[in-house]
Amino acid sequence: MAVPPEPALRLSTVILPVHRWDQGGRQRWERAEELGFHAAYTYDHLSWRGFRDRAWFGALPTLTAAAVVTERMRLGTLVTSPNFRHPVPLAKDLLSLDDISGGRVTLGIGSGGTGFDATALGEEAWSPRERADRFAEFLRLLDRVLCQGGEEEGAVTGVSYRGDFYSAREVRNEPGCVQRPRLPFLVAAAGRRGMRLAARHGQGWVTTGDPKTLGDDASPADYLAGLARQVEVLDSVCEDSGRRPGDLRRVLLDAGDRPAGVATLDSVDAFVDHVGRVRELGFDELVVHWPIEDSIFAADPETFEKIALEGMAQVTAGAAGAAASVSGRPAVTGP
Repeated sequence: MAVPPEPALRLSTVILPVHRWDQGGRQRWERAEELGFHAAYTYDHLSWRGFRDRAWFGALPTLTAAAVVTERMRLGTLVTSPNFRHPVPLAKDLLSLDDISGGRVTLGIGSGGTGFDATALGEEAWSPRERADRFAEFLRLLDRVLCQGGEEEGAVTGVSYRGDFYSAREVRNEPGCVQRPRLPFLVAAAGRRGMRLAARHGQGWVTTGDPKTLGDDASPADYLAGLARQVEVLDSVCEDSGRRPGDLRRVLLDAGDRPAGVATLDSVDAFVDHVGRVRELGFDELVVHWPIEDSIFAADPETFEKIALEGMAQVTAGAAGAAASVSGRPAVTGP
């Protein structure tokens, strides 16, 4: 029997938690698996931009419900941040979600933004320097706690930590993640400092693009050039950190603030063309938003499903017989 070719690039989706579970929420997650998406993610916010006065549900309960009604598709946040979370309870929730899903969880994680989430708990917004410092410490502690667990009986010591922003005392995280030594991290980063954290803690790196080349004032060529510069910086950071660049997955989130000329979901042809350009830059996963009416993520639902089915079939067929790596990178494998 012929073995299907490895996909040139994996396609995933973001399903924002804006629908009641019995009024379209469940149906979208089930349909995402039927359409063959590699993963379905959701934003981990208390609310977000123009949705602040609209329905918005919690990320981790939503993912838990999605885990129960799906079987194969990976699930995750894109992204979680320290804005309203602490590493210790977050680790326990992620451990539980990884167990319920049968080891299908990926944690997308970033430093967070300066919007509603940043001040919802009554604190003043953090400076960029403090935000970056907090994120580094948050990742360090979360990594340690999630790797704790699964030791032989009598060998459990727990995790104790005292930092500038977060502390923990003899934290147990038994029985450990299904995925060992812990579930994978996709670390969001636009610049060198964040990329160093991705190289140190991540199994992958996430970007929406160079902030200087997003928005209506930028052109598609500017956008792609910005992505290329980011990839070059990431490769440099990996080499400086002793990490083989090819070991770190590269994930592009097709965000709502991309240049107007980057029309990923306008048609199958536009999608296939965009995937080709993205793959040439070394990305191995593209994440597109599930259409939402009257929002920056509005798109034709029929075209969206056609892209998931026919567009990805064209991409995979076009990749058959081609090299399984870009610049020495291995074929797309793993979670």
